[in-house]
Amino acid sequence: MQYILAIDQGTSSTKALIFDEKAKVVARASEVLQTQYLADGFVEQDPEGIFENAMTAVKNCIAQFVTNGGDLKDIKTCGISNQRETFVLWDENGKPLHNAVVWQCKRSVQVCDNLNQAGLANTIKEKTGLLIDPYFSGTKLIWLYENNVAIKQAIDEGKAFFGTIDTWLLYKLTDGKVFATDYTNASRTLFFNLHTLEWDTELLSIFNLSTITLPVVKASSSNFGTSTFDGIFEEAINISGMIGDSHAAAFGEGCFEAGTAKATLGTGCSILMNIGDKPQPSQHGMITTICWSTEGRIDYALEGAIVSCGATVEWVKNELGLFSESKQSQAMATAVEDNGGVYIIPAFSGLGAPYWDMKRKASIHGLTFGTNKNHIVRATLESIPFQIKDVILAMEEDSHIHLQELMVNGGMTSNSFVLSTIADLLGIPVVNKGMPDVSALGAALMAGLGVQIFESVASLKALFQEPQSVLPQEQNQIKIHKAFKAWKDIIE
Repeated sequence: MQYILAIDQGTSSTKALIFDEKAKVVARASEVLQTQYLADGFVEQDPEGIFENAMTAVKNCIAQFVTNGGDLKDIKTCGISNQRETFVLWDENGKPLHNAVVWQCKRSVQVCDNLNQAGLANTIKEKTGLLIDPYFSGTKLIWLYENNVAIKQAIDEGKAFFGTIDTWLLYKLTDGKVFATDYTNASRTLFFNLHTLEWDTELLSIFNLSTITLPVVKASSSNFGTSTFDGIFEEAINISGMIGDSHAAAFGEGCFEAGTAKATLGTGCSILMNIGDKPQPSQHGMITTICWSTEGRIDYALEGAIVSCGATVEWVKNELGLFSESKQSQAMATAVEDNGGVYIIPAFSGLGAPYWDMKRKASIHGLTFGTNKNHIVRATLESIPFQIKDVILAMEEDSHIHLQELMVNGGMTSNSFVLSTIADLLGIPVVNKGMPDVSALGAALMAGLGVQIFESVASLKALFQEPQSVLPQEQNQIKIHKAFKAWKDIIE
């Protein structure tokens, strides 16, 4: 049996898993990662802490594998999936120049305003498929260049290395020998041209970043070098898969053809629809990105990024204290017949797709003396399907493809009220494969393809188990569509 090590480096934790050649998990470990939420919407993490966090997860996972009788020599390769848009800057000695700036960070709102006022929105969208927004790495790097003298000097002198978290981990794992990223992560920076598949020198010049040192860009399934993982392995193993976590989830869900789509219901929510082998511009607030890639094949996607999904539920739990455990929210939501006219606009960090209004604030509407806490909890959970419906409508307008089903993954999939409401609102089956670590699976499949453990993308379909589907219930659809319309009216 051949095995694959997968590292899933997320915003709140790092997971390490070992998969066998049938894509079954045989060992798993997870380590909580600390995040610094600072004033003015700044969000940072310690770059060395991220690497140490990942290595601890790997060591614990390997120990479990060996305890269960596994032989390290049978682990043939490693795949890495990572929190997207978060980036690190480091010098030629591999020393970080600043904390990692996390995708949630809002420090670059003014930078975005300046770029928009300079009339660059269309140029950036045409080249990169992205919108001018603090969500993407580039605007936050511009902020650092304009506000940190030491970083400005390092960039101007060509001594600053830029990398998303996959690149940083790879650099550390290979002792600085390999400086590379994959197409999916590159496509989240505002620097990458979707049409030439290269870093865009014109944009870098406009941003005053022409002298930044950027990694080599490869397909997600490629030879990214070898590592002993700090001496864990006697002989270095291949790192043959690197891919952004949401893209990894799409691949792990089996989004192999145009018209397939997945929604990851986590802290935020990323909805990716595979649109085939050519990038399509969006006219309805979506972004165009690379879905996944192997050597010789690149699939593109439309993406709708929802900023607050499970985060809204956590806020209601922690700040309003309406329940002590998130799983209680389901019973509370179904304890009332409807939301009682209560609606939540979950713009805690602004509104993402399709509005991209980062200055919008969260709000609760429709409270009366007849409102009880169950109505508020139901409105909280309904805000998730409402946002997903918004995004799917926009995707179908852009792609002229009507979805036949939506594949879902992530922590919120344990809430059957949310899944059934999504199905009722979309009018299509919601498919849950029940794989809690689908991003890690996607990274493992990419790595396995890279070393021929798996023959082809088509052959991967045989690995997938029969999923569970939540079907729309006709008797619920009129009521939920009426509620969705009321929610839309409030937003607009």
